[in-house]
Amino acid sequence: MFGKVKISTFLALGAMALPALGFPQTAASGARNAMAPTFPKASGSVHSTGNVNSANAMLGKVSITPHDKYSSSVGVLGCKINTNRVAYWPSTPDCNNVCLKLSHEGRSVHLLQIDASGGAHDISYDAWNYLKTGHSVKEPGQAVAGGGFDVDFEYVSANECKSLITDGSGKLPIAAANGLNWVTSCLGGSWVGNNYQLYKIQDPICHYGYDEKCSLASGSSSPTCPHQLGANPKLDNPSDHKVVNLLYPTGQEGVAP
Repeated sequence: MFGKVKISTFLALGAMALPALGFPQTAASGARNAMAPTFPKASGSVHSTGNVNSANAMLGKVSITPHDKYSSSVGVLGCKINTNRVAYWPSTPDCNNVCLKLSHEGRSVHLLQIDASGGAHDISYDAWNYLKTGHSVKEPGQAVAGGGFDVDFEYVSANECKSLITDGSGKLPIAAANGLNWVTSCLGGSWVGNNYQLYKIQDPICHYGYDEKCSLASGSSSPTCPHQLGANPKLDNPSDHKVVNLLYPTGQEGVAP
């Protein structure tokens, strides 16, 4: 009599009997995925252990490499921040998580994450050198060469990086033209949206424009500056707006071209 029982019927009867025999039933894949906790995917060699969107959450370890030429993909002005404390990471700069704390062998640095790399977890050469050796590359004979090494990192409150803004305002200085898209994407309650200052300076290296503040009216997509946005002469006092790189592997100063 069993020879004519369909295999599908036999399997269905077996599945119904599992709970009675004390075996747990397997959840459907959709239900299982809905119940499982999710974590943000880590980039590169990051080992994620927490939630990126939670300030002060310890995220894990990452292999860092040195970067010796300042840049900012979101228009942060290098002449108004400490360019020796910048993170160049694979992810696009965030509207809230712009401040990183990196720690290694009892030493730590705070960095502004205001540029995106092509895949590496680069940081300013001087910060890399300090974490590795405990010394600045500015100290005679203390600049070293090398590749990546693992450090602990965490996203902390952006207020912890305000000391890296050198004009003392605590407002992230952004080029009114080149950084406007990022600023407008951050409006609506984020840290950047509440703590930015637009300037009539054309480029992150601060070669062109006017060193004057601009405003952005609510609902507007065009900033208002004392001078017309399209007017971008060389800055009148370039010595006050130099962006100085500390070059790898000597630590010698080089004015950004």
